[in-house]
Amino acid sequence: MEKSTEFLFDVMTPLGFHVHTTPEYWDVITKIKHPIMAGRLFEVKETLENPDEIRVSKRDSNVYLFYKAKKERRWICVVAKEETGGGFVITTYPTDAIKEGERIWHK
Repeated sequence: MEKSTEFLFDVMTPLGFHVHTTPEYWDVITKIKHPIMAGRLFEVKETLENPDEIRVSKRDSNVYLFYKAKKERRWICVVAKEETGGGFVITTYPTDAIKEGERIWHK
């Protein structure tokens, strides 16, 4: 089976770089890593395009954590890595706490 090079989405972040994912990788996230995110593609795109805050990873300065408040004390977190020419989704999940790391952008 040949892999698709088409993106499921490719959105611009407030940091000025695009983030994308493929249908195949979205399946990995929603079927293996975090099944709770199935059916929440719109929320993931919204979190990347219009986050409430962005933090840089303590372990990798090219990895960013995008947060969007959903319900009281709940957030959607999208973890994305920036590379030359754009970025890609590493994972996404709901959380009740914002991770450590330097806050570099907020609404």
